[in-house]
Amino acid sequence: MLLFLRRRFLFFFFTYLLSSLTIFFLLRVLPGDPARVIAGGREATEDQIAEIRAELGLNASLPEQYVNWLGNFLGGQWGDTIAFRGANNYDLIIERSVNSARLAAVALLMSVPLSLALGVIAGLFENKLPDILISLLTLSVVSLPEFVTGLFLINIVSLRWGRGELAQSLGWWFPASSAVPANASFGEMLPALWLPAVAATLTLLAYISRLTRAGVIEELKRDYVRTAALKGIPWRAVIWRHVLRNALLPTITVIAISISWLISGLVVIEYVFGFPGLGSLLIAAIERRDLLLAQAIAMVTVTVILFANLAADVAYALLNPRVELA
Repeated sequence: MLLFLRRRFLFFFFTYLLSSLTIFFLLRVLPGDPARVIAGGREATEDQIAEIRAELGLNASLPEQYVNWLGNFLGGQWGDTIAFRGANNYDLIIERSVNSARLAAVALLMSVPLSLALGVIAGLFENKLPDILISLLTLSVVSLPEFVTGLFLINIVSLRWGRGELAQSLGWWFPASSAVPANASFGEMLPALWLPAVAATLTLLAYISRLTRAGVIEELKRDYVRTAALKGIPWRAVIWRHVLRNALLPTITVIAISISWLISGLVVIEYVFGFPGLGSLLIAAIERRDLLLAQAIAMVTVTVILFANLAADVAYALLNPRVELA
């Protein structure tokens, strides 16, 4: 077990290092000079630009800039933002990360149970009507881009159903825009979370349900299932105690990847709904050439993805004795 963990952490370290190098150099080749942007654009004097470049360490060589930047990031010194005057990058990213985490949590609570249920039903009724209907539904939904799903939900649920008499009588309200204050509490933000969470759920639905379906079908064909049935064990007990436990193991990895996607890949959904999360913040940073902010967001995203994958590897190895931990 210790050797397994050592290998995984070593892989984590090298992947993290390579990702940081990629982020640093890719953002450095973007057009525009961040020092000029900070100084005020075309109206800035050369002396002002030179002073800011020296302050940001942009006069140093690229290897020096990389080492200084990575050290500052690991130390929590992420600099001040250009896109949002008077704010610190660290505080701003943490605030937006909390919002994205809230959205991800609601989407997971909706998508995981629903996907698992649909996958199990499809697997138990392989090539029959429930399986065919579930496959058509999930594959049709996942084939739509996130922005199409988001605009559809805004138009149908919010603008039409949300203002209907039934919705108003029950106190339901689905705002067309999720542009709530970034520092709002979870209770204040909850109405604005539903539609973006549904859009994210529809995106994840097919991946998790299809993998669950394949796992159930594979387990149902194993000898131990036939043996249990011949012994007279109730079919429901065979499904719950044996088939599902083994069939859902590969799904752990997909759920972990889904978590990392929900934290880092909600850019389109957050932009469509105007939600104040990490994705919309990244778009604003790139549009306004806020190099330090964009780099910090990208590194936070990479950190979340790598930790989610590491947790999935460890959990899968612990739950599946067939995995070689050495």
